Amino acid sequence: MLREMVIDGCDIPEDGTGVDPADGALVRVAEGDQRAFASLYDMLSARAFGLIKRVLVDHAQSEEVLQEVFLEVWQRATSYSPERGSARTWVLTMAHRRSVDRVRAAQASAGRDMRAGLRELYAAPVPVEEHVELLVDGTEAAEALQLLPEVQREPLMLAYFGGYTQQEIAVLLGAPLGTIKTRMRDGLSRLRVTMEGAS
Repeated sequence: MLREMVIDGCDIPEDGTGVDPADGALVRVAEGDQRAFASLYDMLSARAFGLIKRVLVDHAQSEEVLQEVFLEVWQRATSYSPERGSARTWVLTMAHRRSVDRVRAAQASAGRDMRAGLRELYAAPVPVEEHVELLVDGTEAAEALQLLPEVQREPLMLAYFGGYTQQEIAVLLGAPLGTIKTRMRDGLSRLRVTMEGAS
C-alpha cells in the first residue's frame, strides 16, 4: 500500500521499504522500458508542472516545457545515477533548469526587440525616392506572393501584413514552429527567385 510522506516539502511515495518507486522506474526507463516511462510520468508530471508554472506563470509555455523535460528524461535516463540522488530530485532539477532557461531566453529576446525598436525609432528618415522605390517593390512583392503555394503564402502574409511572430503564426495555423519556419524560409526563397526573374 503506497502512502505519501512529505520530507522537506518533497512528496516521496514510500512502499514500506523506504525506496521511492520513481528511482526504480527511472532505472528501467534507462533500459528503454516505455511502461516504466509512462509510470514515471504519472508519478512526477504534476509536481514538475507545478514547479515549472511557478517559474513561467504562462500555462501554455509551462506545458511546452513539461514536454521538453520528459523528452529529456527519456533521452538522458542513462545518465541518471541513483548514488548521486533520487530520480524525483533529478527530474525536478531538470524542470527548474529548463524553466529558468525559458525565462532567460524570453528576456534576451525582449531585449533584442527593444534595441531593434530603438534603432528604428532613431534611424534617419527614408529619402522620398527610396520610399517610392519601396512602394513599387512592395506592389511587385504582393503580386509575387500570390504565386506562392497557400502553405507558404499564409504564414508570410501573417508575418508581414499581420505583424505576427513565428510562434504566434504556429499557434494560429496549428502547425509546429519548425514547420512554420521552414515554410516561411522556402516561401521567401521562391519569392526572391520570382521577383528576380520579373526584373
